[in-house]
Amino acid sequence: MTDWPEARPNDNRGGRYGRGSGSAQPEGARVMRQVRRGPAAPPGQGAYGGVPQQPSYVDGQGHGGHDGYDSGYNTGQVYGGSGGPGGGGGYAPQRPAPDWRRRIKVTAITLVTVLLVTTVATYFWADSKLNREVDLSKVIERPEKGEGTNYLIVGSDSREGMSDEDKKKLHTGSAEGKRTDSMMILHTGGNGPTLISLPRDSNVEIPSFKGSDSGKTYPATGRQVKLNAAYAEDGPELLVRTVEFNTGLHIDHYVEIGFGGFASIVDAVGGVEIDLPQDIKDTKSGADLKKGKQTLNGEEALAFVRTRYALAGSDLDRTKNQQKFLSALANQVATPGTVLNPFKLYPTMGAGLDSLIVDEDMGLFDLADMFWSMKGVSSGEGTSMNMPIAGSSGGNLLWDKAKVKQLVNELNNDEKVTVKGN
Repeated sequence: MTDWPEARPNDNRGGRYGRGSGSAQPEGARVMRQVRRGPAAPPGQGAYGGVPQQPSYVDGQGHGGHDGYDSGYNTGQVYGGSGGPGGGGGYAPQRPAPDWRRRIKVTAITLVTVLLVTTVATYFWADSKLNREVDLSKVIERPEKGEGTNYLIVGSDSREGMSDEDKKKLHTGSAEGKRTDSMMILHTGGNGPTLISLPRDSNVEIPSFKGSDSGKTYPATGRQVKLNAAYAEDGPELLVRTVEFNTGLHIDHYVEIGFGGFASIVDAVGGVEIDLPQDIKDTKSGADLKKGKQTLNGEEALAFVRTRYALAGSDLDRTKNQQKFLSALANQVATPGTVLNPFKLYPTMGAGLDSLIVDEDMGLFDLADMFWSMKGVSSGEGTSMNMPIAGSSGGNLLWDKAKVKQLVNELNNDEKVTVKGN
């Protein structure tokens, strides 16, 4: 083998150990070129006492900077480091933990705001749909107001807004004008609600009254008529005047619904479940119902509450069926399945409010009180009865005056009703 050549002349590397070195001694430690971090050192100084300043990889001349790829080595970062002095901070800062309390608070405020806006909008929408057509200020010589609230609820045979097809389907006929098919007094107070039916054939006296349109006062003549004749003669105002005169009860609010509106409410709520104690078939009302529990649609419900010729007690039995059904309807309307379901609630409210005629002072809270009280009657929290009857004369039903007086006293004093009706 040939020997390694001697160092070349003027080789400024001198004798070195290793590659190209003919020295038997290892060379000294090399001084590594440094990559400077941070501000440049003053001239003549280096990081290690005189080592020339080297270009930084992050000063725009190396491989770093904003436009280049930064591997992390140029700043001495260590993966997973603490980010403190001498260490790196990793690739990205950690996300702060979510503030769940704040999120829940914001969500709750948003939901409450939406609910409040919806409720207010619904209230004004519903209030605007009430047909306040009855002016009770036209009623004269009224009895003093007692404790609690008295509603006069009237079912009329109004066919307003019904097509010929609707009249045929619902067996309403096409008679002109309006008459009352049912009349009830609902008393609400501290001893539970009381629902009292006033048979349409009740014998009453027409008192002096002021004409609802003419404003003329008509003196009393002692005329004895059936109760529904008062409505036919001069409408709701005379009916209220006649009921107050013959009972001594102050009527606070008036509510009326016609044939078409009644059927629409029942259909909007999805039908009303009721348990019939017997089969009912009546060609005049169109009823053809079987005994037992069943759900009646609008057409069937209207036929049921109008039926009297197929019943043994005629009008008295009909009033009982009307009470039973109206209480069941109120109970259905007030269920969570209707109140909490906008697809049922709004159609039901729309159908009901469009078809109701009320007095000028009637508000939505009064209407709600009426429905909840009727619901209470159906759930056993209240009392339902017919006006006490003593007999009949010429086809007119005569009230039992002593019992009626006792009943009125109990209602005016908001006492528990002890009188039994027919």
